[in-house]
Amino acid sequence: MSQDKLSPIESIKQKSDGLRGTLSQSLQDNYTGNVRPDDEALIKFHGMYVQDDRDRRQERAEKKLDKLYSFMIRLRIPGGVITAKQWQAIHEISEQYGTGVLKITTRQTIQLHGLLKHQLSDTIKGFITAKLDAIAACGDVNRNVICSSHPQVSPIFEQIHNYADRISTMLLPKTQSYYEIWIDDQKVYDRSLESDPLYEDKYLPRKFKIAIAIPPTNDVDVFANDIGLIAIIENEQLVGFNIAVGGGLSTTHGNEKTYSRLATVIGFSDNEQDTMKLIYEVLTIQRDYGNRSDRKQARLKYTIDQMGVDNFVAELEKRAGVRLQAPRAYTFTERNDRKGWQQAEDESWYYTLFVENGVVQPNQKEFLSHLAKLRLSDFRFTCNQNLILGEIAAEDKWMVEKLIKQFTIETTVSGLRESSMACVAMPTCPLALAEAQRYLPVLVSKVEPLLVKHDLTNEQISIRMTGCPNGCGRSYLAEIGFVGTGPEQYNLMLGGDRYGTRLNKVYKAKLSEQEILEQLDILFDRYKKEALDSETFGDFSHRKFFT
Repeated sequence: MSQDKLSPIESIKQKSDGLRGTLSQSLQDNYTGNVRPDDEALIKFHGMYVQDDRDRRQERAEKKLDKLYSFMIRLRIPGGVITAKQWQAIHEISEQYGTGVLKITTRQTIQLHGLLKHQLSDTIKGFITAKLDAIAACGDVNRNVICSSHPQVSPIFEQIHNYADRISTMLLPKTQSYYEIWIDDQKVYDRSLESDPLYEDKYLPRKFKIAIAIPPTNDVDVFANDIGLIAIIENEQLVGFNIAVGGGLSTTHGNEKTYSRLATVIGFSDNEQDTMKLIYEVLTIQRDYGNRSDRKQARLKYTIDQMGVDNFVAELEKRAGVRLQAPRAYTFTERNDRKGWQQAEDESWYYTLFVENGVVQPNQKEFLSHLAKLRLSDFRFTCNQNLILGEIAAEDKWMVEKLIKQFTIETTVSGLRESSMACVAMPTCPLALAEAQRYLPVLVSKVEPLLVKHDLTNEQISIRMTGCPNGCGRSYLAEIGFVGTGPEQYNLMLGGDRYGTRLNKVYKAKLSEQEILEQLDILFDRYKKEALDSETFGDFSHRKFFT
């Protein structure tokens, strides 16, 4: 791909000495809570983002103080499963460092916010002791590989789920800088052992995301990913994967060259070795052809659209030495998590804890700490920002139930609230134009009476909010989506389907809360009166307004 001028971050990556940069020196700088400018880009590859408390910017500026800098750390947890012992380690680390709040992300992992620079090394050492890391959880590399969360969907769930860890391991950067900077201090690794045929010294043009869906559930929003694997199961046997490429939701307000795109299913692979080769070579194509001049055009979706799907597939088959087969049939019939108690094929029990927008509440955190100490379950994060307590033996179920009651964990919430999702947004995300995580629960409380008014209380309408157009809360795949355009102002998006296979579109732009409620009141009234039999709100909106 011809590119006249590389974006500044490309030079930073290539000159970084395996993502080391001057991070070690930055950690010693005591005149600021931030790291050096180039290191702000590099620290992402170590699973961290520099943030500041935007609620306090003005106050600190008036006092001529530096921004209140802190760091967010995101763990790499392929498939989202950790042990009780690891949860307890996360709990204790969060109590010692940062804000104390644990946040479950839309990509099946945990984030800690509010960590100060001098706490980073001790925090990471604590994670390493618990056999957890943040390597490549952010940055221009493959990020956390996600997989459907619910063992009940298939008797061969674990076999499929194991692919997440194997893919993640295959696509990890070879540099040992993470250990050198955060763990070993002065130890210098042999650079010859860090030769990286996948990422070379330039890594990818932008972040890269992979998801594995196990029909009939699409809890991972498989088509929102650069690579989506759809497990094809016949006679309770995994026969292979449909492979989809080029998904991505991020856009930029006012930039018509940016757009959301669903991944295109390009074929089927029935051979494990071939599947891994195909995944690997998709990344090499993106490495070689992706846009390194304009980061807003640098995701795989733009590479594919510029090359053309047929040319992309031909290049992929050539590099992998594999011929894709025709896609196999599959059906998605659910996307939400299966709430409450569920039993798997092996008769073990699973309990899904509803965690609104991923923010673990104090009573939930205390409950989970007590449970972790008993070692009765594992802990499984979902892409809907909830938590599944898994592998509970039948004879231990009563102890979990006792703790659930003790800490008032069981709550009744509306279908709308169960189906809600929000990105972090204010006050820590530097890109946020409006609130999301802090505001969506408030807005849902104001929308719920409208559902009662129109006799729609039991409808599980998906509702999602992002504070900017980058789409971290996957609002573009909701039946009702909100995308922040400015303070207390959102685009209202309609027409997405319930199972994550159709994008929504802007219905009304730049609405205030009052205007949102007025519009939803009208829409719910029309839906109740004009919907076809069994027609979901998303399908109704799509039919009425966009076809």
